Amino acid sequence: MDSIFDAINVRDLLSAHDLSDPTTPLSAPDLRLLIQRLESHSLQIRSKVQSYILSHRDNFESLFSLANDAVSQSQLLSDDIAGVLKLISDQMIDAEVREVVAEIREKREELRVKRELLGLVRTILATNEMLESVREALRNGRFGFAAEGLKELKVALRVSGNVGNGNGGVEDGEPLVYGFLRKEWFQCFDEIQEVLLKLMEKSVRFDGDLNQVEVRYHLQVENLTGVQLQTVLEAMDAVGILEYGLAKVADLMIKHVMNPFVKHGQPLSFIEELNPESAVLKLVPSPDNKHEDVAGELLYSGILLFIKFIYRSICFQNDSWIRCFGRSTWPRIAELIISSFLSKVVPTDASKLPDFQKIVKCTIEFESALKDLKFISASDDNDSRLSKFADDVEVHFAHKKKTEIMSKARNLLLECDFSIPQEYTRKGSIGKNDGASMQSSSHVVDLLFLSERCLVSKAAKQLMELVHQTLQDVCLSSTRVALEFYRAARDAILLYEVVVPVKLERQLDGINQVAVLMHNDCLYLSQEILGLAFEYRTDFPSSLKEHAVFVDLAPRFQLLAEGILQRQVHRVIYNLKEAIDGADGFQNTHQMKEFESAKFSIEQVVFILEKVRIIWEPLLLPSTYRKSMSTVIESVFSRIARDILLLDDMAADETLQLQRLIQLMLESLSPLFNSLATMDQKSHEFSGESLDNLIPSLSKIRKLSELLDMPLKSITASWENKELISCGFTITEVEDFIKAIFTDSPLRRDCLWKIHNANF
Repeated sequence: MDSIFDAINVRDLLSAHDLSDPTTPLSAPDLRLLIQRLESHSLQIRSKVQSYILSHRDNFESLFSLANDAVSQSQLLSDDIAGVLKLISDQMIDAEVREVVAEIREKREELRVKRELLGLVRTILATNEMLESVREALRNGRFGFAAEGLKELKVALRVSGNVGNGNGGVEDGEPLVYGFLRKEWFQCFDEIQEVLLKLMEKSVRFDGDLNQVEVRYHLQVENLTGVQLQTVLEAMDAVGILEYGLAKVADLMIKHVMNPFVKHGQPLSFIEELNPESAVLKLVPSPDNKHEDVAGELLYSGILLFIKFIYRSICFQNDSWIRCFGRSTWPRIAELIISSFLSKVVPTDASKLPDFQKIVKCTIEFESALKDLKFISASDDNDSRLSKFADDVEVHFAHKKKTEIMSKARNLLLECDFSIPQEYTRKGSIGKNDGASMQSSSHVVDLLFLSERCLVSKAAKQLMELVHQTLQDVCLSSTRVALEFYRAARDAILLYEVVVPVKLERQLDGINQVAVLMHNDCLYLSQEILGLAFEYRTDFPSSLKEHAVFVDLAPRFQLLAEGILQRQVHRVIYNLKEAIDGADGFQNTHQMKEFESAKFSIEQVVFILEKVRIIWEPLLLPSTYRKSMSTVIESVFSRIARDILLLDDMAADETLQLQRLIQLMLESLSPLFNSLATMDQKSHEFSGESLDNLIPSLSKIRKLSELLDMPLKSITASWENKELISCGFTITEVEDFIKAIFTDSPLRRDCLWKIHNANF
């Protein structure tokens, strides 16, 4: 049969000779021939198929019979299923089946829940029975059993680690009874904690009269007797309150044993007495009290004996217990040793630093012994407090020296009364700041960058001497020590800025020599600070050269000096203003009462200026004195000239009285002018030109005195030759002055026209 269905090649059915070209069209004869041959070939295929079927007839019959049987059986099965479905739908069996299945599931769920509840009830009963057994053990004094029971129940009830804050609450999803069980657990915990702490308190007793501590091994509380101290410690360890239980004992040990032993003026030692019932540690005077404990050997050996006593008698050689006791006591013991011993034996001189190495060695050996006893941790560097302190002896030495430097600086600033030497006061033998007095005074200093000398306070001079001495030590010290000394020098300088202004606050509010002296101090300190780097930087340790800075401090003191001086100048100007205000603008001075009032004001001005001269001249630098005093006098003269020029009407007698007042003032201030004048070194004569430069209003007030008694034409001529302009008069002032003195007339109008139209 396979040959029948072989592929038919159409080309084989054609007779054309050349069919290689697939694009060649077929002719009509070829097509008819192709149809005939295809019909013939199909008849052959039919014949072969028919002969194949006939030869396999039995097989085909059995196949068709089998297929017919399968169809019949499937029809019967369909009928049976239809019958069953009809029967079920008629009697509602499917609903009943569903109800039965649901009921079976519900019963199974109820059974599972009841089993779980039964297990929970059994657990609760077991837990409650265990709690009752713990209570019973507490009543019978079986603290070990009770503690272990509480420890197991803590895990079972999932009690948080911080039992001290427990309240028996219920977590989400837990049965309510768990809250009650936790509450019961906390009650048992509180009971056992209270009993154990009472027993612990009774185990250690301190006798202040006999200077001894006694540890009892057999304890009793209420109706319980014969309780072992070791059992109490084991129970506390089991329930997690060992550190809390030992804390009070540790506090008492520090108070009654360590403090007296370490802080006692004379060497003490311990005597240990052991017996089956108790252990006693006595604090007695040391037999070697004649020998000074320089290296701390007696101190360290005594403390080590005390800790060994704790290790044997209280902690029963249990490493974890002694470590717990060490955590409670070691920080305080170490601090006590440092404050009472190590800090006091830190050398005060760099040459004694090598001798301190003996103490360093003893300290390291002492801490090694404590690590062997497990009293302190061998891996925690924080427990090596003493050896760290001893290793840093250079720093402690420098810190101690810094403290001494700051204390000395503070004391000399507070103790100084800022008094002025007698030769610089008004009552002294010398009234002026001449060279002889400057050389003779021990408080006169050179200003490095001003080429001048000035008087300073004893405090400022001693402070700079202390700073220089400290910086000399910086040049000779190691890096760490030098750094502390450098900081001490800076802080000592800054201490002046902090202490002195507060101490002299009252004096700074007034006009006095103390304020001027403080100005000189600040000026002197600023100059000295600028020179420190030039003087010492090259000799500083190499690591400090780049970081040591002083120049930033100089402007602070320069500004402080300027502030003090300006405060004095403003105070003087304010007082002078009040004095001039008493003249009431110099009006009506031709009347006796107003003249006397104006004269009194002028006298007040002269008095104030003379007082200021007496205070300032001996102390201030000449240049500073001239500048400050010129500022003050300028404010006076400009104010008086302005007040007189503002008068709108002056009688003839009034002009004479004003002229008299001005002349009186200028004559009274002649000593002051002499103090301001610059002296020619060759002729020793005072130069009036320099005074006019210092006080611009001086020439104006002098010219105003002349104008008050000058004819109108002369005034006009003075304006035209620019003399009045050179003295500081303005055209408005001159015109108003003429109008106030002279009555209206053709001459006055002519003069005013000339003044107004002057070509300059």
